[in-house]
Amino acid sequence: MLIGEVARRSGVSARMLRHYEALGLIRPSGRTAAGHREYSGEDIRRIFHIESLRTLGLSLREVGRALDDPGFTPAGLVDDLVRRTRERIAAEQELLTRLCRIGSTGPADWEDVLQTVGLLQALGSDSAARRQRAALSSAEEGAAPVEALVEAVLSEADPGVAGALRWALARSGGDGLPLLAEGLGSHAADVRERAVRAIIEIPDGAAAALLKGALAHPDVTVRRCAARELGARGAVEAVPALIDMIVDGVNDTEAADALGALASDPATADRIAAGLVDRLAGGTGEAPARRRLAQALADIPGATASRALADLTHDEDRAVALTATYVLKLRDEP
Repeated sequence: MLIGEVARRSGVSARMLRHYEALGLIRPSGRTAAGHREYSGEDIRRIFHIESLRTLGLSLREVGRALDDPGFTPAGLVDDLVRRTRERIAAEQELLTRLCRIGSTGPADWEDVLQTVGLLQALGSDSAARRQRAALSSAEEGAAPVEALVEAVLSEADPGVAGALRWALARSGGDGLPLLAEGLGSHAADVRERAVRAIIEIPDGAAAALLKGALAHPDVTVRRCAARELGARGAVEAVPALIDMIVDGVNDTEAADALGALASDPATADRIAAGLVDRLAGGTGEAPARRRLAQALADIPGATASRALADLTHDEDRAVALTATYVLKLRDEP
């Protein structure tokens, strides 16, 4: 079979067949009387083998080894191809993500594109100072895509940079909340904490709704962060979690202050007092916990809180009894 017929049937151009021959990958088995290349059935099978191996990403040198080296084993090469393919996919995915982020800013000209590229590179810098400058400038210029800011917030370990990123993200509005909500579901505890801290910085209703949902989060750190913020915002849903914080002795002063602020509403005050009393009646065994509950009752108005404090003046732990006595005295003063 002549080269033109081989090219037509195999789909490999005559020029490429000559290139394969120059590299020693294929050698026509014969020549016609006129000196034209003539390919046998075995030659054509080899051509198909070459093309098949090339579709796997092998170089022509690797194809030659695979076909001609009797001791060649494919396992190592296949593993290497898998690694190279994964690296290529990752690089392409990174490029796609970057292009999508640039596109999301709606660039008007190439100057806008270059500005966004510069910000993205700065946000990924090894220098904390450069990342912080990028975060601050993105808030001022509004050029950084929200997706990039969220990714930076969720991965930033430096406290100073993290604060700047949260501030920049808050200034961009609530567009990043869906991605931050995904961060709350991360398998990594540090990512979950960064997500809830970023949500706290966003002062809109959607953020508050996310925080209320976080009160039932399995991660206790997420629950506590959400409760402190919701308490400061006057959300009564935070009351049970704030009481838990007092019992556990974690940010208990902040929790007690939040409960005191919430208690300015009489109905909420009764609810808070009932919750604190329930924890006392439930057999909170540790004296320090009872003492913290007594201190929290100090800022809760109403008869329920007063009765609970009166009971605590007879507590078996002297420090608890003295604390309750002192608090009652303060409540009785005009």
